[in-house]
Amino acid sequence: MEHIYPELKKIENELKEIKVMLKTQGEKKPVKLGGMLKGAKITENDIKEAKKSLLKPRD
Repeated sequence: MEHIYPELKKIENELKEIKVMLKTQGEKKPVKLGGMLKGAKITENDIKEAKKSLLKPRD
């Protein structure tokens, strides 16, 4: 039974590290995309195709 405790402690520490990583990933600030498409030509057909791909049923 004694040999289990070090392994449990190791797992506990790994879980703590994972929690910290996940918490810091969730704190990212949103990125503004305002100028990203500056000068791009988007047609009505482009919009229709995008809607189709977003709204098509998944298998």
